[in-house]
Amino acid sequence: MAEKRSIFQEVDTKGDVRVQPRGGMIDKGRRGARRGIRLWMMVLFALVVVMIAVGGLTRLTDSGLSITEWRPLTGALPPLSLAEWQAEFALYQAIPEFQVVNSWMSLEDFKVIYWWEWGHRQLGRVIGLVWAVGFFGFLVARQIPAGWTGRLLLLGALGGLQGAVGWWMVYSGLGGDRTDVASYRLATHLGLAFVILGFIAWYMLLLGRPERDILQARRGREARLFGLGTGWLHFTFVQILIGALVAGIDAGRSYTEWPLMGGGLWPPQMMVFEPWWRNFFENPGTVQFIHRMTGYVLLAFSVVVLLRGRRSAYTATRSAFTLAFCAILAQVVLGIVTVLLAAPWHVAILHQFLAVIVWVLILRARFHAGYPLAQSVRGT
Repeated sequence: MAEKRSIFQEVDTKGDVRVQPRGGMIDKGRRGARRGIRLWMMVLFALVVVMIAVGGLTRLTDSGLSITEWRPLTGALPPLSLAEWQAEFALYQAIPEFQVVNSWMSLEDFKVIYWWEWGHRQLGRVIGLVWAVGFFGFLVARQIPAGWTGRLLLLGALGGLQGAVGWWMVYSGLGGDRTDVASYRLATHLGLAFVILGFIAWYMLLLGRPERDILQARRGREARLFGLGTGWLHFTFVQILIGALVAGIDAGRSYTEWPLMGGGLWPPQMMVFEPWWRNFFENPGTVQFIHRMTGYVLLAFSVVVLLRGRRSAYTATRSAFTLAFCAILAQVVLGIVTVLLAAPWHVAILHQFLAVIVWVLILRARFHAGYPLAQSVRGT
C-alpha cells in the first residue's frame, strides 16, 4: 500500500516518466510540404501572369488564328522544313481572316504571327507540365496537406478546360464570314484565366501562414467587410469580362474622346444591329459605352468599400483595402488614357496587366478581411 505523503513533502520524480506537452500539433498533422507547395504555386502564378500577357499580345498582333488546327501533343513541334511551313500557310490562306484582311501576306509575314500563337500555346503546355510534375510529385511523396488534394487537382482541371476553351475560341474565327474570333468566346477565355489566377493567389495566401494561424484568424473574421470584398471581387470580374468584349472587337478605338462619345453622353446608333442582343457583343459604340458606365459604377462602389475597409480594427486589413482602391483608381485613369490614345498596343497591354494587379490586390484585401492578422492592443 502506498505511503501517505504530506502536501508539503518534496516528491522524487526520478522514476516518473512524464510526457511534456508539445505545441504545434495542428500544424504537424496538417502541414505537409506547405512551403514547397507555396513555392510551386508562386511559379504557376508567374507563368499564368505571363500567359495572360502573351495572350493579350497575341490578340493585339492579330496572331490568334494563324494556327488552324488543335493538336495538343504533335502541335508542340513547329514547322521544321519549307514544305511544312508552306502547308501551314496554305491552311491559313483558306480562312476568312487571310482572304479578307491579310491577303497581302507572304510566307515570311505569316511566320511572324505564327510564332506568336505557337508561343502562346507552348506556354500553355509548359504550365500544364509544371502543374503535373508538381502535383504528382507531392502526391507520390505524400506531402500534400490534409484537405488540399482536391484544391490542387482543381487547378489542373481548370487548366485542361482552359485549353479546350481556347480552341473553342479559335474555332469561331475559322469559318463563316468572321475575320476574328467571337468576342464572347474571347471573354470566356480571359475570364477563365483570371479565375485560375485567383485560385492560385488565394492558395498562396492560405499557405503563407501556418494552419494554426489560419484557424485562429478565422475567429476574428469581419463578416460584413468580407462580404463587401467578395462583392467587390465579383464586380471587378464582370468589368474584366466587359473589357474583353471591348478588346475582342477593337471597340476601344471606335470613340477616342472623353468624357463624351461622338459628341454626346452616349454614342449614336447604339441599337442598330439585329437581333437587338448582338449590339451588346458586336456594336463597338455600345460595348465601349457599357465598359465606361460599368467603370464609373465600379469606382463609386470601390469608394464605399474603401470607407468601410478603413474602419477595420486591423492595420493590415486597412492597408490592404487602401492599396486595392489605389490600384482601381490607377486602372480608371489608365483606361481613359487608353481611349484617348486610341488603344495603342503598348498602352492596351499595360491596361490589361494592371487589371491583373487590381484582381490580385482585391483578392488579398478580401483575404485580410476573412483572416485578419493578429496585432497588439496598440494596433502594431
